Amino acid sequence: MKFAQNFSMKNVYIPHHDDKELEILRNISRREKIRQRDLARVAGMSLGMTNAILKRLVTRGLLTMRRINSRKILYAVSSAGMEEITRRSYTYVKRTLRNIVYYKNSIDELIRGLKEAGYSGVCLVGSSDLDFIVEHICGKYGLAYRQRASDDEAGAGSFILYGENTATEKNRAPEKTGKLRDILVRI
Repeated sequence: MKFAQNFSMKNVYIPHHDDKELEILRNISRREKIRQRDLARVAGMSLGMTNAILKRLVTRGLLTMRRINSRKILYAVSSAGMEEITRRSYTYVKRTLRNIVYYKNSIDELIRGLKEAGYSGVCLVGSSDLDFIVEHICGKYGLAYRQRASDDEAGAGSFILYGENTATEKNRAPEKTGKLRDILVRI
């Protein structure tokens, strides 16, 4: 697939520990009393990692800590913590929009290449978080769009695109198929 070879992930954000800090700050700001165990569960982290992040946030002045008794600690988001939530939330929204534009442009390039290669449609097999973009761009280039559970229902003249959440695929000619995740991740 010559038209799907030139994608780059350099502008796509890969999540890291700052996201967990933001999640903890947001949860504490929303609830007056929340246990570390509940924060760990909501953030999908171990209790030890949650404890380490809480200590780091207190040290940086983003949280205040008050010991209620020997086992109970009350955390509150400081004004600096609220500013940090706002700053990181804004950055997150900007980053998300940048990623959406990147994905849209990458999918546009793919669909335009399929049109030029003579395909009459795209069959998205399985689920995808980007199905609405694929459908929109197919319409833009006049290609039929179908979303199916199986590639058996693809239709003649259709390029079979496997959604990033699709676990398996059948043996098809590689020039007539592609996995959305692989197409978007090519470097």
